[in-house]
Amino acid sequence: MNTTPDTSQPAESGVSRTVMIGLSGGVDSAVAALRLKQQGYRVEAMFMKNWEDDDGSEYCTARQDFEDAMRVADLLQVELHPVNFAREYWDNVFSFFLQEYKRGRTPNPDVMCNREIKFKVFRDHALELGAQWIATGHYARTGELDDGGTALLKAADENKDQTYFLHSVAGEEFARTLFPLGELQKPAVRKIAEQAGLHNFSKKDSTGICFIGERRFSDFLQTYLPANPGPINDLNGRYLGDHKGLMYHTIGQRQGLGIGGLREASDAPWYVAGKDLPNNTLIVVQGNDHPALFKRSISTEIPHWINRAPALPLQCAAKIRYRQLDQQCSVSELPDGGLRVEFDQPQRAVTPGQYAVFYDRDRCLGGAVIKD
Repeated sequence: MNTTPDTSQPAESGVSRTVMIGLSGGVDSAVAALRLKQQGYRVEAMFMKNWEDDDGSEYCTARQDFEDAMRVADLLQVELHPVNFAREYWDNVFSFFLQEYKRGRTPNPDVMCNREIKFKVFRDHALELGAQWIATGHYARTGELDDGGTALLKAADENKDQTYFLHSVAGEEFARTLFPLGELQKPAVRKIAEQAGLHNFSKKDSTGICFIGERRFSDFLQTYLPANPGPINDLNGRYLGDHKGLMYHTIGQRQGLGIGGLREASDAPWYVAGKDLPNNTLIVVQGNDHPALFKRSISTEIPHWINRAPALPLQCAAKIRYRQLDQQCSVSELPDGGLRVEFDQPQRAVTPGQYAVFYDRDRCLGGAVIKD
């Protein structure tokens, strides 16, 4: 595989190459747009509204984000196209989000948003507006494969690397995508923004999901999924209390269980270790390092490979959550087309519905939804 393309060079000499960048109002996309301008591209920007916040705008920063995006566009002198993809987001991301919670799993809507919105709906609209390239403020890089395909590579800033969230996008999409921040460290991005006079240079990074905001997650989810109370038991089947719904809990969770002061139990905190879906029972254990919280082997659904599927069995690294250090593992195929992943070291709080994402050193190979 060849080295990462040098996107610091200007666009083709004498040719106007239009890049459409997603401008969110944050510092990352602002600096990405600035760097594209400096590299000689003709830059336009799109601000995406993906959620109708009429039911509680106090929890969503979309209005302020749009104002910040407009200020950035004005300073950089790029045309800003505001678009509303709320219907597409509901149909292709949020509906899946709810279905997964109904199944007792814990989904990651950011992965779906990248695949279904940013690299489909956003991409298609950008092409309709005349763009030849799209760009985002993701911390990621691309590289050329020997067969001419485009590989997804980790960012230079490993702490900010976002390839985990991009693993379900097809490789051909990356062939016309630019990641201007891929070679930068986050502190350098803020410094560039400050030196360029971008007002949002110190704006806090967005966390979580816009449509939830600062609300309690259970309060938000209860708006769409009715409570379904059931027992909380330990591994021996001892009744410890009641939960309001399995969908409100995730593996490894400590807070919000309402367990305490039990006879014949230590003062160690309780953690969610599993869900008995047929019996609507939450299984909990005591202690952060309880063996029941660790798994050496997991199974997944059918994987998505960014480029050509690798030969299996495969020795590689994997992450089962964002920002986790690479975990060495062996990957083999199951009869149903899913994967069996055997880790060299037991993994804590493996969560069905989340993703196992696979790496060959800096190259992201793809990933799969964790099943068991």
